[in-house]
Amino acid sequence: MKPELKYCWEDFVAGQTKEFGNRIVSEDDILSFAKEYDPQPFHVNREAAEQTIFKGLIASGWQTCSFMMRMICDEYLLDSSCQGSPGLDFVKWLKPVRPGDCIRVRSTVLETRSMNSKPHLGLVSSRWECLNQNNDVVTSMQGSLIFIKRTQ
Repeated sequence: MKPELKYCWEDFVAGQTKEFGNRIVSEDDILSFAKEYDPQPFHVNREAAEQTIFKGLIASGWQTCSFMMRMICDEYLLDSSCQGSPGLDFVKWLKPVRPGDCIRVRSTVLETRSMNSKPHLGLVSSRWECLNQNNDVVTSMQGSLIFIKRTQ
C-alpha cells in the first residue's frame, strides 16, 4: 500500500457523517446523459416531460448516482486504499433532480468490520444521500466498500 494514502479502513468510524461536493445540474447535462444512457421521454424531451407526472425535464436517477459517485471519489476514494465494493444494498430515488438544482452528498458510516477471510482488509458500510439546494434528500444509497487496513 502506498504510504501517502490519506484514508484507510481505520479512518472510518460508525456514526461519522460529513457533507461534501457541489454540482449544479444543467439542462445540457441531463439531455446528454439521457440521450446516451436513459432515453426516456422525461429525460430527453422538454415538451414530452411536461406531460408526465414530473411536469418537466428531470435527470435520470442513474445520472444522479453518477454525480454522487464523482463527488465521493473527489472527496475521499481517490485518496484512499479502497479496493472496490461488493455492491449496493439499495438505491432510492426520492425526488426528481431538475435543471438548475445544486446537489451535494452526505455520507454516514453505518458500520465497520474486519474481513475474517482477508485480515488485511475491512468493510465500511455507509449510507450516501444526495441533497439539493433545499436540503431535500433526492437520492439515497446504501452499500459497503472494501479498504486495506493501515495496520495489519
